[in-house]
Amino acid sequence: MAGLLRNILDPSRIALSVHATRRTAALNEVARLLDGHPAVANYGGFYNELLARDRLDTTCLGNEIALPHARTEHVTDLVLAIGRSRQGVIFEKDGQTVRLFFVLGTPKSNPMAYLQVVSTLCKIFKDPANREALLTAETPEAFADVLLHAEEKLLAPA
Repeated sequence: MAGLLRNILDPSRIALSVHATRRTAALNEVARLLDGHPAVANYGGFYNELLARDRLDTTCLGNEIALPHARTEHVTDLVLAIGRSRQGVIFEKDGQTVRLFFVLGTPKSNPMAYLQVVSTLCKIFKDPANREALLTAETPEAFADVLLHAEEKLLAPA
């Protein structure tokens, strides 16, 4: 069975040098990678719902990782954009610094795929070696390879 990350990971939607230092500006910088994505029917609507969801409750997972997301009618398929900040961005509500942003959009009609991706990402993030490899990957392709390799290990029979 092929992993879901393989279907949605695109190195052109990975920014390894997020420059913004404020939470909403950083979210905008990463989410903007999805503007023009074929599965994003209405980028403005998607982005507004992403911000609204982020204001409701924290999207910080700990370990300097945030998973801003929106279940929305403005996307027709699961979409993912990733950003990495060298200096980190303070999430004021949590008092946490975030260096890795995984922005997800999922259609309201397909919550199962979203839950599978979030579950896979959380399992990948549990491993300190994976987190370190993501923080030190030198290219978007190398970053994507870390995620895909980690997902393959999760899917391998025990």
